[in-house]
Amino acid sequence: MADEDRSPEEEFQELMRQLFGGAGGEVDPEQLSRLSGMQIDPAMMQAVMRQLQGAFSGAEPGGISWDAAKTQALHIANQDGQGVTAGQRTDLDQAFALATLWLSEATTISELPTPPRAITRGGWVEETLPVWQELAEPVATSIADALTATLSEQAPDDMQNLIAGAGRLMRTIGGSLFANQLGHVLGRLSTEVVSGGDVGIPVMPAGDAVILPQNFADFGRDLGIPEDQLALYIATRELAHARLFRHARWLRLQVMSQVGDFARGIHVDTDALEDLASRFDPSAPEELRQALESGALIPARSEAQNAALARLEHLLATIEGWVEVVTDAATSRLPSADRIAEAVRRRRAVGGPAEQALGSLVGLELRPRRMREAAAMWRAVTDAVGTVARDALWDYPDLMPEPGDIDDPSALIARLQARARGEEPAPDEFDDALARLLAGEESPGPDEPRAPGADGSDGTDDVDPGTEDPRPV
Repeated sequence: MADEDRSPEEEFQELMRQLFGGAGGEVDPEQLSRLSGMQIDPAMMQAVMRQLQGAFSGAEPGGISWDAAKTQALHIANQDGQGVTAGQRTDLDQAFALATLWLSEATTISELPTPPRAITRGGWVEETLPVWQELAEPVATSIADALTATLSEQAPDDMQNLIAGAGRLMRTIGGSLFANQLGHVLGRLSTEVVSGGDVGIPVMPAGDAVILPQNFADFGRDLGIPEDQLALYIATRELAHARLFRHARWLRLQVMSQVGDFARGIHVDTDALEDLASRFDPSAPEELRQALESGALIPARSEAQNAALARLEHLLATIEGWVEVVTDAATSRLPSADRIAEAVRRRRAVGGPAEQALGSLVGLELRPRRMREAAAMWRAVTDAVGTVARDALWDYPDLMPEPGDIDDPSALIARLQARARGEEPAPDEFDDALARLLAGEESPGPDEPRAPGADGSDGTDDVDPGTEDPRPV
């Protein structure tokens, strides 16, 4: 059949075959123009082609172009200059040096093996992107899967064979749209964060303490606090956060595994996605951007997600509370320490616009709600048992305070005081069963008599025949 004899529907199917069938090459603009009989705007289709070509370029095997996210983030991060001046670097080096001395008086957790440093916004993007990728990948995959499912459901029966081969393409489109939006949000976030530990989770490599001079200047501009005092406080807080994660090497894995527990339950509202796709204009993607940033495509959290979020919030609050208490103790010499602490506390509780957008984009808010209560618990523990016993709680995960300890730290303090006196806590049923297991004994059931010798007796009330009953009459 000659090209001019094809119906609009056949033209569209041929276009889909070229697109999904792996024919390669450019799609003929004249062919696009003949789709006008189907009420498809050729200009819009040309824009779609450009979007698809951009999606394929740089796409990784999983269908998500994280390089595109990095490029977008760096473009925004580097708009206002990339360098750190010699004066900024000197001032922060001096602040870090004094903060190191003060912090060593407030905690027994050791110093960092590598010197802290000042970095640019672009440097922050480069070093933290792997963590953001890990955090966002479940959502990107869910969007890509939803697009593939929606395409399959909406396509006519006679095109299902073609659609079956389009899965990788649709995953690429969905993943690339999300990656571009993630890069946009991370670029904006790079203009807000002041230090490596500013967002609570460990986004920097273990043992790295950094401050972003460009954002530090913006943070202190309206506080009316001398810049040297502000630098000392922020440097001390950043060192405390970095020291903690380097000392408790299990802590990073614990945080990210709990983030993963939450992220695995994320899925996309396919009805909202279909509604958005029905009116999507590739030349004006603002509506899609707003939908992604607002969280409109992510439905309400499940019970399992709420439970995972509660565990994560407890862990982050415990970390933040310890950092606050140690920082306050180390910076007690600063005249403006209380004012700075309150400013940091308010900022941590609210977050900036980009951080809020990130929370909506990945469905996870990184604002622990109980930071003040956790800090009060750590202060009570410090007053009762001192810094050595307090910091030893970070040695192993099973020593960590429970959620109930934040509400009432008295039981935690009692355990620490008993340990300091050399008193062993009374074994519970689990400890007793474990001891019997290690000794090669079987644990008795609830209605079974205890094994002979388990309580120092022979396990029976009978006496040996021929002997006098020793029990009194």
